[in-house]
Amino acid sequence: MGLTKSEIFTEKQNRLANMMKALAHPARIAIIQHLVKIDTCICGDLVEELGLAQPTISQHLRELKNIGLIQGTIEGTSVCYCIDPKVWKQFKVSFETFFANFNASEKCC
Repeated sequence: MGLTKSEIFTEKQNRLANMMKALAHPARIAIIQHLVKIDTCICGDLVEELGLAQPTISQHLRELKNIGLIQGTIEGTSVCYCIDPKVWKQFKVSFETFFANFNASEKCC
């Protein structure tokens, strides 16, 4: 596999690509939707909700946490996850800006 040469792209482009990559799996979308719906979650709840194995859920949570979209706090032997509102707002603004630049036209190849 070749190098991505991310250094030739702007910081903004790299950040947006990383955001999209973090959301580029249906399990992660389902996790985010569940967290938005219930506003907080214990990791074990996700196993029941999504029907995926604990290690799989943990891997997806790690990806979402690495990008900063979710945060977790330890409560006894469990970890409670929630959406980080500041990062959620940054994602929203970045995506809105990205999509707002397109003006639909009937003239397309």
